[in-house]
Amino acid sequence: MRGGITLLLLLLSNVFMTLAWYGHLKFKELKWFENAGIFTIILLSWGLAFFEYCFQVPANKLGYEGNGGPFTLLQLKVMQEVITLVVFVLFSLLFFKNESLRWNHFVGFTFLILAVYFIFKK
Repeated sequence: MRGGITLLLLLLSNVFMTLAWYGHLKFKELKWFENAGIFTIILLSWGLAFFEYCFQVPANKLGYEGNGGPFTLLQLKVMQEVITLVVFVLFSLLFFKNESLRWNHFVGFTFLILAVYFIFKK
């Protein structure tokens, strides 16, 4: 149960992280945001990052084996990175139509999947 909750919280955290880091690249298309300066963008990103941390910290606390969770620190980190890339790829394909996936991206993703396999191998 803790493992599933950890994964869900990491997923939600990464949605907010991706919006905080890259969302402003699309926000400029919104009428109310088109004249926003860098300081406004930074404040908005910080606001979004707050919610990232609201999910990230509990995910790590619940999931870490030192706190009774099912995952080692290395497993948590590798899961975080893979989830980050999955969320980012979906975000970029949905909101940035000029971005595309090429064969080398799939090779890289295959290596990430292998990394997860080896990190979780007993």
